[in-house]
Amino acid sequence: MNFIRNILKNSRSFDDGNFFLKLKDILGFKPRSQNLYIKAFTHRSMNIKDKKGNPINYERLEFVGDAMISSVIAAYLYEQVPHGDEGYLTKMRSKVVSREHLNELGKELNLIDLVQSRIPKSNFGNNIHGNLFEALVGAIYLDRGYKDCEKFLYNRVINPHVDIETLEGKVISYKSLLIEWCQKEKNTFDYDVYEDTGNDELKHFSVKLSINNKVVSKARATSKKKAEEKASKRAFFAFQKQITKHI
Repeated sequence: MNFIRNILKNSRSFDDGNFFLKLKDILGFKPRSQNLYIKAFTHRSMNIKDKKGNPINYERLEFVGDAMISSVIAAYLYEQVPHGDEGYLTKMRSKVVSREHLNELGKELNLIDLVQSRIPKSNFGNNIHGNLFEALVGAIYLDRGYKDCEKFLYNRVINPHVDIETLEGKVISYKSLLIEWCQKEKNTFDYDVYEDTGNDELKHFSVKLSINNKVVSKARATSKKKAEEKASKRAFFAFQKQITKHI
């Protein structure tokens, strides 16, 4: 433990004890292996390595946390929805562990306040919140085991946020929903995406969404994926009655 803490000795939030006080409030218990939690909130921009030259940051813990969240949510849905087939359960799990939802969980816990980085926090993208949440869950599992990890996820995710009825009506990808509807109804569709920077400093993309050779919606965003999703959402509400009737 001393090795990592010595490397980060110039980091005030780790040294003054506030880090572990805040962490204990989030976790509801005292960490056994403090190193894991320090690592869970260390951004790669700190550019530090252990004695063997391995990088010290939260990215590997993200991998573990992602697997644990999926595992606990899958077991919960299996027990709660005995009538659900594999496809239904997979869709429902995807809604709980969606990037959007994980980002919301990370924001709710103010995890970004604990991250150690050489990059200003204002420069981080929205996904930093979900990444930190996954890393924290990974640290909990490696520190305390499956049962305590499961308990944390029930307290922070399942009990306050997971409602089967609400989840069934939640859309995580309007584009996927629209394409599924078009394919079922044998409607042709086309996303015409083109660069549309204009006077903006950031590169933008515009998209025209056509169904059966007729433009039904337009959108503009900072990435092709975001522009397509935004156009799909607008098209969904234009055809909501038809789509919800057949999906």
